Amino acid sequence: MTQKKEDTTDGFSYKSAAAYSFGQLSLITAYQAFTFLIFTFYYAVVNINTILITIGFIIWSIWNAFNDPIMGYISDRTHTKWGRRTLYIMIALGPLALVMFFLFTPPLSFGITNEITNFFYFLIIIILFELFYTMYDINLTSLFPEIFITKEERIKANNVRQIFAIFGLIFAFVLPGLFISDYSAPESLLEYQVFGIVLMIIIIVVGLIFLKFSPRDKPEFQQDYKMMPNILTSIKLCLKNKSFRWIIPGITANMFVYLILPTIVPLYGKYVLNIGEGETLLLSLLLGFSFISAAIFLTVLWKPIVQKIGLRKTWMISLTTWILTLTPFMFIQDKFVAIIVFILVGIGLAGSLYIVDLIIYDIIDEDEVNTGIRREASYIGVYILFLRFATIFVFLAISLVFTNVGWAVYDPETVTPQVIFGLRALIFIFPAIALGIAILSAYKYPLDGEKLKNVKEQLKKIHEEKKSKI
Repeated sequence: MTQKKEDTTDGFSYKSAAAYSFGQLSLITAYQAFTFLIFTFYYAVVNINTILITIGFIIWSIWNAFNDPIMGYISDRTHTKWGRRTLYIMIALGPLALVMFFLFTPPLSFGITNEITNFFYFLIIIILFELFYTMYDINLTSLFPEIFITKEERIKANNVRQIFAIFGLIFAFVLPGLFISDYSAPESLLEYQVFGIVLMIIIIVVGLIFLKFSPRDKPEFQQDYKMMPNILTSIKLCLKNKSFRWIIPGITANMFVYLILPTIVPLYGKYVLNIGEGETLLLSLLLGFSFISAAIFLTVLWKPIVQKIGLRKTWMISLTTWILTLTPFMFIQDKFVAIIVFILVGIGLAGSLYIVDLIIYDIIDEDEVNTGIRREASYIGVYILFLRFATIFVFLAISLVFTNVGWAVYDPETVTPQVIFGLRALIFIFPAIALGIAILSAYKYPLDGEKLKNVKEQLKKIHEEKKSKI
């Protein structure tokens, strides 16, 4: 595939930023549908015990301990006419789309009600989902810091990317409500499958458009694969990076909140806010309101603060704001008040959406200064590995709460005050603790101020030397 002229020259292009950002829509649609619906579907519709679901996600996370770092390492070691990343996106696109349909087509669809059979199907399909999602995600994410090198380019491209991402999130949360009448009703099984077919089509169409128009790897990095260390050394180098080590608890805690909120909202909305049958679209819109709010505050509030005081301090402020805006979930019970609260939640959410990836890209830059090669996929593979541990914590929290309030097996007839308190705790108390951990992690993060400035200056010299050798 020939290199586009626009992508091989210096300077920022909004066209390239938009083309890259479009590719995220497949990722966001796939993962948010997974996050938003998978627990409620297998817990309430397929009727698998929450303890079994937790065991499934623990096994899934052990699989990720190998899957994510290995995929990142393979990507960094690849050399093809499409560059290091695009080949894997091409390979993953079709299977990922197909898996989205099979996520919602368990043996129960064919009249097989045995819980263990449905559990093993659940386990196999989430592992397959993760395999192809990781292949797509790591390579797409790794392209960003290679295409947009300077701080100015990344800020501009990140603005475009996050706008696409937020509207993709809105779409991902609202779309299910157009097809599924009640997220927790066993009678909705066929509606879930129709939604799975729609997801499959969307992912394929969006992915093909991305592959057609997206920018490719820059030529000065296409020989770095020759200097890549072996996989164990590569992982050790990532974990030896002090900046990376300090940020790991923060990004893991941050992801915990990203995951637990949409996971628990379907049940919280139904049983705490009394959003009844026929109001499923309103339930989806609640999350949509958060992301509409985030789209506004991302550029209006957090972008100028980042430019003034830097990523680290801004992230700490946004995390604190997020805790404050989540607090009303412990008390509200009116669906219309909930709309206001979900809009306010978008303020703190926007800060993390805007900042976290930029911090990771700074760490990758620091690593290039230290090693002389760019290892985006290796870092992102290890980074995503730790994000997947957040999933374990989410389902351990849900299992702990539901087991202790007598709701290990879904029963809409036994919604006691203890169950209501458990749902409130899952949507506020646990996220608040996680965000507190993230604040401490950000406070200790060292790649800031003069140190970051020195890294950027050294990086510029390294890139100029690489270009001169082409």
